[in-house]
Amino acid sequence: MNSIHFPAEWHPQSAMQLTWPHKDTDWADIIDEVTTFYVALSKEIIKHTQLLIVCDNATEIKKHFTLAEQKNLILAEIESNDTWARDHGAISVFIDGKPAIYDFGFNAWGLKFASNYDNQITQKLFAEGVFAKEVKYHNHLNFILEGGAIESDGEGTLLTTSKCLLAPNRNQPLTKEEIEQYLKKIFGLEQVLWLNHGYLSGDDTDNHIDTLARLCSIDTIAYIQCKDEKDEHYVELKKMEEELASFRTLKGEPYNLIPLPMADAVYEDDYRLPATYANFLIMDKVVLVPTYNSNKDSVAMKQLEKAFPNREIIGIDCRTLIKQHGSLHCITMQYPKGFL
Repeated sequence: MNSIHFPAEWHPQSAMQLTWPHKDTDWADIIDEVTTFYVALSKEIIKHTQLLIVCDNATEIKKHFTLAEQKNLILAEIESNDTWARDHGAISVFIDGKPAIYDFGFNAWGLKFASNYDNQITQKLFAEGVFAKEVKYHNHLNFILEGGAIESDGEGTLLTTSKCLLAPNRNQPLTKEEIEQYLKKIFGLEQVLWLNHGYLSGDDTDNHIDTLARLCSIDTIAYIQCKDEKDEHYVELKKMEEELASFRTLKGEPYNLIPLPMADAVYEDDYRLPATYANFLIMDKVVLVPTYNSNKDSVAMKQLEKAFPNREIIGIDCRTLIKQHGSLHCITMQYPKGFL
C-alpha cells in the first residue's frame, strides 16, 4: 500500500500559481483595477518564490514586470473562465516520498458558473511540462473538490466543512461517511475534522474552510470570531467556535485557538461582500494577509503574528478582490519544493 503525505501549506514551497483576469471573465467591468491589483500582488510574491501565471496573453503580462522580475515568472497561455486558482489548481501530495499532483473535478462550486476551461488547466499545465519531471499526474476528475474546501496539517489531519463537501451538485449520492473514507484513502489521513457551523455573507462556495478557520501549525487554528450579537454572522460563528474548541489533535490535545476579528461589513449595491481575515496565504518566510482599509486590519495582523512567530506578516489590500466574492487565498495555489 502506498504511503501518502498531504503537506500543509507551510511545507517548503517551490512556486505559487495565479490565474490572470481577462476581459472574458467576470472582472470585465473593473479589468484595469483588478489588473493593477494582480500586478502588485505578483511583485510581492516574486520577492519570495517563483510565480506561475496562467494567462491568455503572456506578452501582455510581461510588460508589467522588469527583466529581473521576469526571471521568477513562469507564464502559461491557457484558456480560463475565471481566476480562482485555489479551487481549480492542482492539489500537491507525496506518494512514497515522490511528488504528485491530484487533478480533481472543478464545477464552479456546484454548477453555479461556467468552469469548462478552468477544469482543464491542471492537465494542460502538466501536458506542457510546467511541472518538474519527477511529478506524476493523477486524474481525480470524477470527484469534485476545491482547494479552498480543505486544510491539511501535514500530519494526517484534514479540516473541512460539511456544508461545502455535502452541498448539492458536488458528489451526490455519496454520503458523508463515504466522502470521509475517500479523503482518508487518497490523502493518507488519520482524521477528518468536520465543521458543521460557520457562515460568511456573500460567499459563493458553500462555506469554504479557508474563509472561516485555518490550520497554522499541527496544534494551532486561527478562526473568525464575531462579537457583535446584532451581526448576521454571530450565531453561526459562535457555534463554530464551540466546535473548534471540541476538536482534538492526533495526540488528543485541544487546539490552540487564535481568534481573528470579523471584518467590518463592506457593501456593494446593498450586497454584503465576503470580507474575511481567514483568507491569508502562508509562504516560506511571510504570511500575506487580506486587509480592507479598516482599523481591524492591524488587529488581525497582530493575532496572526502569534500564529506565525517566525514569519513576517504583510497586509495586502483586498477590497478589489471581494467585489467578485473571494479574497487572497482564493486566487492563489502553492506548490511544494520540488514540484516546479
